[in-house]
Amino acid sequence: MSGSDRVKPASPGLRLTYDDFVLFPDDGKRHELIDGEHYVTPSPNLKHQKVSGNVHLLIGVWLEDHPIGQIFYAPFDVVFSRYDVVEPDLLYVSNARSAEVLTPANVKGAPDLVIEIGSPSTRKRDETIKRHLYERSGVSEYWVVDPDLDIVRVYRREAEGFGRAIEVSADAGDILTTPLLPGLALPLARVFKT
Repeated sequence: MSGSDRVKPASPGLRLTYDDFVLFPDDGKRHELIDGEHYVTPSPNLKHQKVSGNVHLLIGVWLEDHPIGQIFYAPFDVVFSRYDVVEPDLLYVSNARSAEVLTPANVKGAPDLVIEIGSPSTRKRDETIKRHLYERSGVSEYWVVDPDLDIVRVYRREAEGFGRAIEVSADAGDILTTPLLPGLALPLARVFKT
């Protein structure tokens, strides 16, 4: 298989469900269902892991001082529907919504914030199929972190869905903020420090 492959259902028109998803092998790869189609992504590379760790640490430390929610890292299933189950790199759920969506096994429904760390094999899917899934499922904010370009594209919910992406860059010395975590300031130089 190549870096990111869609696995075709066994027969045309057959959509896989969460019941099928839980039977996928525990093989170190990311398995996801989007509209009943099975997608497989290999384990992430070193830079991906460093950037993911940086974001998790920076937000996690901030949340220790401002305990308004929780941040989680993959693998942790987000179940939007029977046919839509994904494992974002990072996700945030506010205390106000935790009782509504957090279960002992997974997240059932939309996290407040979803963060995907892009790679050459996932970039197109993160910016199209997954963005549309997060938008239609009610995610408030979606970050696509690009460790190759040291930029973050931020999609924020407006009245009808996500607004136009806001792009911030480490090269420009930008600091990432979000209304979901008032007072958090993430210098992109620290996000992309490897």
